[in-house]
This record gives sequence, C-alpha cells and structure tokens, in this order.
Amino acid sequence: MTDEITLIEQLQNSKTKEVAFKHLVSQYKERLYWHIRKIVISHDDADDVLQNTFIKIFRSIDNFKRDSKLYSWMYRIATNESITFINKRAKEKNIDITEHQHQLVSNLDSDNWFSGDEIQLILQKAIATLPQKQQLVFNMKYFDEMKYNEISEVLETSVGALKASYHIAAKKIEEFIKNYN
Repeated sequence: MTDEITLIEQLQNSKTKEVAFKHLVSQYKERLYWHIRKIVISHDDADDVLQNTFIKIFRSIDNFKRDSKLYSWMYRIATNESITFINKRAKEKNIDITEHQHQLVSNLDSDNWFSGDEIQLILQKAIATLPQKQQLVFNMKYFDEMKYNEISEVLETSVGALKASYHIAAKKIEEFIKNYN
C-alpha cells in the first residue's frame, strides 16, 4: 500500500509526474488492455481505448481523491471509456449495442490478434449475448479474477447485486453453450 501512496504522490507532483506516469503505464498497461479488449473485442479498438484511458488518467490524476485504490479508479476509467467507445460505434452504425457486440464476436475468428480456440470463441459468443452489466461482472470475476469488493469499487454497485449478476450470467452462458450447435 505504501508503494501505491508513493506512486500517487509522485503522479500528483509536477516534478515527478512524467517519470511516475511512465512507471504507471508499464505496470498497468497489460492488465488494462485485456480488460478493455474483453469489452470492445477488437485489438485495434482496445489499443485506441487504452490510449484514451491513459490520457484521461494523466489529465485527471490530480483530482484522484484516494477514496478507492488507484487500480480500481483506473479500471473504472477504462470501463467507462470502453462503454463510451462501443456505444459510439454502435450509434455510428445505427444499431443497438447487443447487435454491435454480436458483429464484433462474429469477426473474431478472422481477427489475427485472437489466439483462442473454438471453445474460447463459443464462450465469447455466449458472453456477447449477456446484457452489458452482466458482461462486465462476468469478465471481471471470471477472467480478471477480481474479488467482488474490487468489482464493487469499479462498477460502484453493491456486492450482493454483483453476486446475483455473476450467477445469472454464468447460468445464461452455461445454457448458451449447452444449446450451441
């Protein structure tokens, strides 16, 4: 925890901000990339959203109030940037978010950056059928192995609601996989 406090102090000090920010990027870019990638699906889009996320973090770090962990705060920014991005893309295509997600997942097998096998592709298709909140909760819990209290900080939702969302999402995914041809 003292490392995080020191990093925050360095990030909020104009003399040490740039060096501290480079450290922050190297420390968190991969984890944030994969979180974003699970939401926006496409590698290129994930890179764009990750860049926007770090720009927002850099510009907003002085306003970080330390009422949550730094990582939770960054995760929240990455989540919001990702949701904004997919909403914008769906709106540009004049389709709803669910349809947009289905299109992205159906393009995964031709994506050079997707290294998963057929089962992982089916899982991604199943996740794409979930409402956005359930997708987020499932991805954070299942793939990112976050604890419910951490997810609660990021999504600003109660632990009980998150547990219910995860349980419902897991059941829907299980049903989708059972019925998949």
